[in-house]
Amino acid sequence: MDEAALRADMIEGLEHQIGEPLGASVLDALQRVPRETFVDDTPYANRASDEAGTRALAPVTVARMLTALDAAAGDETLIVGAGIGYTAATLAEIVGARCVHAIDIDRRAVHVARSNLAEAGYDAVLVDRRDGAHGLPEYAPYDRILLEAAVIDPPRALREQLTAGGRVVYPKGTAVQTIVAIERDHDAPELSARDASDAFDPELPDAPPDFRAVETAGPARLKPMLVDGEQSDVERNRTRREDAEFAKQGYVAKHGWEQEWIDWDDRL
Repeated sequence: MDEAALRADMIEGLEHQIGEPLGASVLDALQRVPRETFVDDTPYANRASDEAGTRALAPVTVARMLTALDAAAGDETLIVGAGIGYTAATLAEIVGARCVHAIDIDRRAVHVARSNLAEAGYDAVLVDRRDGAHGLPEYAPYDRILLEAAVIDPPRALREQLTAGGRVVYPKGTAVQTIVAIERDHDAPELSARDASDAFDPELPDAPPDFRAVETAGPARLKPMLVDGEQSDVERNRTRREDAEFAKQGYVAKHGWEQEWIDWDDRL
């Protein structure tokens, strides 16, 4: 069976699992992107997998997140958590490759995503190594921001990099996660306590200040957002980490670190 047929079977399975047809833009994007370029082992199986030291999301999770993102051609988008690059490629089919910016805190993931995207023909997608909590302010504002990492609420810096009519999609929660889409709520009228109680929708989760949840898109199970120092390739032992950094800088202590403290006053 050729790759196109396998892709069609995967999409049919996704629609069955989600319980409704995929939107035209998401459906076309999934049909066009060669997932086999990004995932080596059974690329069209509907499950998450580990690829080249990073995590590949299950196709159903990608479909749900992109459906909730509701992006259109020309929307400037930011993906926090580049991963293997598959979501960025799929989104590039919707908005255009030059409108997709992806960041990851893990240098190895950035290399993997760049290589995969170039091989698949999406080398116009920008992939950079950044702390996801800080976003990518150089190219802000964004019409759409997608987090491929679980958080309770999107970091403030990301929310500030969103356009007035923009949308953020993210897996909300820790052990139990729900894909949530939020939008700015600056123009909402002030409500009395009674009106606010009447307007409360118990089906939608809480949102950060000045935002409102507009929809949920099913369950998810993603790893939490990392901060600097939590990457898999970072030495956690401070002594060994600093020794390695000093070695790269060509630093050599004449008397050993103990003697440096003794001689410190003489060095001033």
